[in-house]
Amino acid sequence: MMKLPPLKALPVFEAVARLNSFSRAAVELHVSQSAVSHQIRQLEDYLGEALFQRTGRRFTLTEQGREYLESVAAALGQIERASEKLQGSEHTHVRLAVFSSFAVRWLIPRLPDLQRRHPQLNLMLEMMDGPPMLSERVADCFISLRSRQRGFSSELLYAERLFPICSRQYWGRMQEEFRQAYPDDPSPPARLDAAWLTRYPLLSATSILGQPSEDWRQWLAAAGLALAPELRVQHFSHMLLALEAARHDQGIALSNEYMVDADEDPELVRLPCHTIHTGDEFHFVYKTSRRNEAGIQVLKQWLVQQAIASGLRPLPGTTGG
Repeated sequence: MMKLPPLKALPVFEAVARLNSFSRAAVELHVSQSAVSHQIRQLEDYLGEALFQRTGRRFTLTEQGREYLESVAAALGQIERASEKLQGSEHTHVRLAVFSSFAVRWLIPRLPDLQRRHPQLNLMLEMMDGPPMLSERVADCFISLRSRQRGFSSELLYAERLFPICSRQYWGRMQEEFRQAYPDDPSPPARLDAAWLTRYPLLSATSILGQPSEDWRQWLAAAGLALAPELRVQHFSHMLLALEAARHDQGIALSNEYMVDADEDPELVRLPCHTIHTGDEFHFVYKTSRRNEAGIQVLKQWLVQQAIASGLRPLPGTTGG
């Protein structure tokens, strides 16, 4: 015979932990706050463990509470999905946690295609500033740099590459200066020498590799050059800022494919130079136990198709440039 806790208390516990509030949980569940408190006390008495640590009016999950929530939230989700499937209304609401820059610059412009192809899928985005914690409390699936965690599966979308870009007006200035420097061969070469770029201000984004100038140091090192102290380097905390500075003719920035599509951007030019890999890989990550769910399968297949179509991910049997 199964020995189960007070089952009515489990959705109450999940709601309180998720909302971090007894009162908000009471509103969501359409019960009184005293009823919520009663259910939590009943569950703690049954378990013999404190699930919340109370300090004045504030409270947080205890370590035991966090561990219990991880299991309870997953179990409640499975019960909900199994019930919907049996009722003939299989779950198509999917929460996707994704980096804010990836969402804004690459994912959101493509969502009309997802909605047109799969109108039954209701996608909710949870935007993150940093790598999201892989937990069903956060989302159903993730676009994350982390792909290896017990109980999760992943699909590679993109291995990040950096390349130099500037505004079209700035590129015109560079071409004119190249013609003046090489009057006998005035046409810019099909591939620019990296040393030529060091004549111009370099726009560095700390967010790319974690340290000021590290993006340009590694890019130049790949061409056998050092980041000399006399080079003009302007520092920015995030690639978005460096790209806006490049867009306003302030120098040359390093970018990647999901932040800039130079073929479609009328203001920016991808310079004909080498690329480098940063070592970061973007994966679509989901709970292995949920791999056959229709919503997650549809989203995974669509993301892979979009990654291939946009050039983020090479076609099967090819290698990325």
